[in-house]
Amino acid sequence: MPELPEVETIARTLAPDVVGRDILGVAAPDPSALHPDQQSFAALVAGRRIEAVGRRGKLLLLRLHDQGVIAVHLRMTGRVMAYGPGQEPDRARAVLELSGGVRLGFSDVRRFGSMHAFAAQGIENWPFYASLGPEPLTMTASEFRFRLGQGRARIKALLLDQHVVAGIGNIYADECLFRAGIRPDAPAGGISPRRRDMLFAAVQVVLAQAIAENGSSIRDYRDAKGDAGAFQNHFRAYGRGGQPCLVCGQTMQAMRVAGRTSTFCPRCQPPHAVLE
Repeated sequence: MPELPEVETIARTLAPDVVGRDILGVAAPDPSALHPDQQSFAALVAGRRIEAVGRRGKLLLLRLHDQGVIAVHLRMTGRVMAYGPGQEPDRARAVLELSGGVRLGFSDVRRFGSMHAFAAQGIENWPFYASLGPEPLTMTASEFRFRLGQGRARIKALLLDQHVVAGIGNIYADECLFRAGIRPDAPAGGISPRRRDMLFAAVQVVLAQAIAENGSSIRDYRDAKGDAGAFQNHFRAYGRGGQPCLVCGQTMQAMRVAGRTSTFCPRCQPPHAVLE
């Protein structure tokens, strides 16, 4: 699933091709991709100009000149790409016809993703959007410490919870916890302020590096130009169960946390580290 670095990369690579262009029409080979429905979606976006492309959490946002918004939830396999004159969108579920002969195609092999159109200020009333936690790259260390709380919830489950912090998924949770020396199943209440600050620093470093590397391409992810990311070449934890730790050589182990496979090093991420 595209996480914060991948969606940020898509936004940055898509913007040069679509910002300043008018939306002339909407085609929907798969109408179920559009919300609230195809007719309403088209009525909300047709004739509007795309003013900016951005991101909130894992949502890709196309902001329109009348303060309306198109929010794209990529889910597992969603892709958004711009196609020039003569180019055909590949297996698109929905296509925005733009001025200048450009088309914006939304494809999604597993069909879990969706595109949502909102009138001015309407996105603020979308429960999913309104419930998102703060952005990890702009929040403060003190806010991060506070949002983890003092309960028994496992730390990785909290990092994956989009109400706590927006944009982090399975890949980057594993990578950040490894760098901070915290086991994925550590109870948040047992993690010291010092170790929380180490985790916050790891979150900022890992996400920034992943954005610089255009994200991580495991299977389906490509940016808006069709290019793969490269951060997967720097994984220290994710997907490395059974392999030697790159720091200490110990065999990496895996466990299930919040329904997700979580990889960790039993030596670099020992249980007692949460109390330091």
